[in-house]
Amino acid sequence: MKTIAISGSPRENVGKRDAKELRYEGKVPAVLYGGQEQIHFAVVATDLKEAIYTPEANFLEIDINGTKSKAIIKELQFHPLTDLLLHVDFLQLFDDKEILMEIPVKLTGTSPGVKMGGKLVQKLRKLRVKALPADMPQVVEVSISKLEVGNLFRVRDIAKANYVITNTPEDTIVSVGMSRALKQAEQQAGKK
Repeated sequence: MKTIAISGSPRENVGKRDAKELRYEGKVPAVLYGGQEQIHFAVVATDLKEAIYTPEANFLEIDINGTKSKAIIKELQFHPLTDLLLHVDFLQLFDDKEILMEIPVKLTGTSPGVKMGGKLVQKLRKLRVKALPADMPQVVEVSISKLEVGNLFRVRDIAKANYVITNTPEDTIVSVGMSRALKQAEQQAGKK
C-alpha cells in the first residue's frame, strides 16, 4: 500500500488555548494512539492534504522528532461551518495486529449488459476490510465483465483473499439495470 510521509512536532501543552494557537499558526493538533502511550503532536495542515483529500487508502509514516511510526488516519474533526480541519486521530500500526480500513472499490472490465444499453449502478464505493498491514490491499477489484442486464455483484461474490471484508455479504456493490431506452425498446417489441 502507498505510504505518505508526514513530520510532526511534539506538543508541550494539551488544551483548548494551545490548540487554538496551533490552528492560528496553520498547524493541526493530532494524537497517535495504539502503542504503549498516546503521543500528542502538531502537524502542518498543508502536509495532511495529500492524505485526507484523496479517494485512495494510504498508510502514513509519521516522524516526530526523529521517531518514525507507521499509522493510519482513524478520525478527522472539521469545523461545522468553515470546514477547517480541527483535529486528527492516528492509529499506530503493528505488523502483528489486524486493522480495519475503508478500501475503495475499483471496477474492472466492460459489462456486456452496459454495451446492450443497460445502466451501470455502483452502490458501494468503499468496503470495510480487516487485515494485517502487510496484507491490506490498495483497492478491492470487482470484475464487471460478466454482468448482463438485471445482474448484480454482491460482497459475497468477491474472490477469497488474505483479508476479510466486514460488510454484510448480501450488500450489492454494483448492478446493471434497465435504462429507459431499453425498456421502451422492449415494450415496443412486445406490441408488435
